[in-house]
Amino acid sequence: MTTNDELFARGQAVIPGGVNSPVRAFGSVGGTPYFVARGEGAHVVDVEGRRYVDYVQSYGASILGHAHPAVVAAVQAAAAEGSTFGAPTEREVLLAEELVARVPGMEMVRLVSSGTEATMSAIRLARGATGRRTIVKFAGNYHGHADALLVAGGSSVAEQATSDSAGVTSGAVADTVVAPYNEVPPLDEDVAVVIVEPVAANMGLVPPADGFLQGLRDACDAVGALLMFDEVITGFRLGVGGATERFGVAPDLWAFGKVIGGGLPVGAFGGRRDVMERLAPLGPVYQAGTLSGNPLATAAGLTVLRELDADAYERLDGIAGRLADGLTSAIGGAGLDVQVPRVGPLVGLFFGADPVTDFVTAKVSAETGTYRRFFRAMLDRGVALAPGPYEALFPSLAHTDEDVDRTVTAAAEAATEIARA
Repeated sequence: MTTNDELFARGQAVIPGGVNSPVRAFGSVGGTPYFVARGEGAHVVDVEGRRYVDYVQSYGASILGHAHPAVVAAVQAAAAEGSTFGAPTEREVLLAEELVARVPGMEMVRLVSSGTEATMSAIRLARGATGRRTIVKFAGNYHGHADALLVAGGSSVAEQATSDSAGVTSGAVADTVVAPYNEVPPLDEDVAVVIVEPVAANMGLVPPADGFLQGLRDACDAVGALLMFDEVITGFRLGVGGATERFGVAPDLWAFGKVIGGGLPVGAFGGRRDVMERLAPLGPVYQAGTLSGNPLATAAGLTVLRELDADAYERLDGIAGRLADGLTSAIGGAGLDVQVPRVGPLVGLFFGADPVTDFVTAKVSAETGTYRRFFRAMLDRGVALAPGPYEALFPSLAHTDEDVDRTVTAAAEAATEIARA
């Protein structure tokens, strides 16, 4: 039997760090990463046969759970017809129609291959549409690894020795302004776009303060800047129409990923018709991609979205609520200070007595080191959380009451173990 240790050693010989995305290396939680052999609904099984209740769920992409039968069937059928053509296909149009129909105010959409590509391309479009250079982003928000956005980022970027990256030149970020999350920054006529996670989910889970999103909308309108919601995580997870439906604030541009690909690589960006028509081949802003609108990804994405009606979101909200309440009670009851924020189907986990409202307070929680110990104790008990303190928990529609009960029991045991130590 191949072991996790053996695979990690082999990976380190041919892949930098042994993994293809930094957080997977377990650098902030310690130990050897588990290598997944298969996923089944709410669970993953590693190459050594250990089964875990999984709250990573590909960082939210697997909203129906792993290997959902309808998604598997859709991908198999699509693969039999061909995996890529470099030519348009019907499902690209169908997926674009589905996205536009769901999001209030979004009139056109362009499919790409990743969330990073979506945000990067939308930023270029915003600059092209406004003729301006400056980008405003928020500390702790992560918008992928495009150079101009890789500053004061959340997710695994925040776990490095610096929150920036070597190789990103000062020129690449010279026109990027970073502001504190949940504070409306002053803007001027040089600002092309303000990009924000409407619910911050890359520094743990931090809800928007009352009036924050509307304040951004008003500030952008006052100076003629565009507002962009990065909904790579929140899109079609918070509800049928994502953050715009939940909060009643419509940006000019949106970026999507994860859920819309049903577990396959995909991204999209969309917006008002007058802005989107600036894209080639209609306008002067160039963007292209050989694998954009991939037939397998569109088949999977359409299948997932058709499963996600109002009833599905109500069930998902109930699962997340039960999980959040159970974790609060279990961990707090063991004597640890904990915050378990929840926004609909998204759940966060911070150790500390004070609520987390921005990147500064998120770092205070992360730097206690309690998450590391909690992660290890939970993994030992068969529950897989994200291997880093700046991530969210992603319950899926496949998680049962029994899964949640098992998780809460494990959390009580893990928290008691930590408190005693």
